[in-house]
Amino acid sequence: QAQLVESGGGSVQPGDSLRLSCATPMRTVMWYNMAWFRQAPGKEREFVAAISRIGRTQYNEDIVKGRFTISKDDRKSTVSLQMNALEREDTAVYYCAAAQSGTPLTVVGSYTNWGQGTQVTVSS
Repeated sequence: QAQLVESGGGSVQPGDSLRLSCATPMRTVMWYNMAWFRQAPGKEREFVAAISRIGRTQYNEDIVKGRFTISKDDRKSTVSLQMNALEREDTAVYYCAAAQSGTPLTVVGSYTNWGQGTQVTVSS
């Protein structure tokens, strides 16, 4: 199974930006759909953004509201989530995940490989 390693989390103030990165084994992002999910304390894991192996993106607009951008680098086999204008409600552990091509991008059950997560805390 692909080993996914997230980085870039931290503690920031409302309005700040963070860029999360997910390192994957070579060519993983060329063959798998990739996504970011998040889970806040006491809440279910929820879909944030996804990018298919051919680069099609999909967002949870209720969360993203135009503030986040998902991207991937096929040569480096990484996937990133640029988060701008962070809000307290964005506080959560963010997970990188990989799914077989052809499965629904927004469904948590599609994803078979998960990273350990990176904490994002937004507070003043």
